Amino acid sequence: MAQAWECAGLRWSVDGPVLAWKGGRSSALPWGKRVAFEVAEGGVRTCVGARGHACPARAVVSGRSTGARCEECARLDRAHSVATDTIADDPRPYHVYLAWFGPGMVKVGITAFERGSARLLEQGAICFSWLGAGPLMAARRTEELLRAALRVPDRIPYAEKRAVRSALPVTAAERAAEIGELHGRAVALGGWPESLEREPFRPVDHAGVFGLGGLPAAVGEVSELVAGSVVSGELVAAAGPDLHLATEGGVVVLDTRLMTGWELRPAGSGGLTVPVREFKGSASVQDGLF
Repeated sequence: MAQAWECAGLRWSVDGPVLAWKGGRSSALPWGKRVAFEVAEGGVRTCVGARGHACPARAVVSGRSTGARCEECARLDRAHSVATDTIADDPRPYHVYLAWFGPGMVKVGITAFERGSARLLEQGAICFSWLGAGPLMAARRTEELLRAALRVPDRIPYAEKRAVRSALPVTAAERAAEIGELHGRAVALGGWPESLEREPFRPVDHAGVFGLGGLPAAVGEVSELVAGSVVSGELVAAAGPDLHLATEGGVVVLDTRLMTGWELRPAGSGGLTVPVREFKGSASVQDGLF
């Protein structure tokens, strides 16, 4: 029997997307690579724990959960998260940014300065620009100021990002136009904290990094993994945690966060036997096991 692997999620390196595995191994994901694995027959999905610690209860979690954590571990993870505003004494500098995911889909956010653009790659931002940099609480206040003044959210659901990813404006300049206008309005606002240094508009485009040029429209997304099911397809693009896989029924999006907590084994080049949620306007994929 083939060795079982436990996925630790998708990471972004300077060379592109990489699947990380428990134990420190990783698998590079170049375009054209065959992604094929089987969920262990009779297995269950167990909680991945929190902050690097295993779940003491080895709790079973839902196959549809992108967090793969039980309620207690999810609470512990949130308690140490900058994103949930529970940490106020982080001494590191932070960037404030505007990120664009598609027409009418712009968000404001913050990320640790030392992480560079990693957070934007992890979110699947098609293009972005820094707005400023400074201490955490100044970055937080600026984020709230801009969210209210510009009427942009600080979160955009992944389902909405996926729905527009295959039909983006053609040029990088077109993609950057919307955040360029918002950036100009943002830096003209009063009320910025004095300790946060504003930055000029310098758009960074990720369409090429994600492999989105000429990407076929996806017909659906994997809604969950189940014991004994198989995922098999050719990688044609990736963005954030998502892999776009070419299958016999069309391009299907796999959120790699659904892979965590399962025991996975290598599979052949068979078909897709996981539940797939069809995108609106598509009739190529059924909502259920094939």
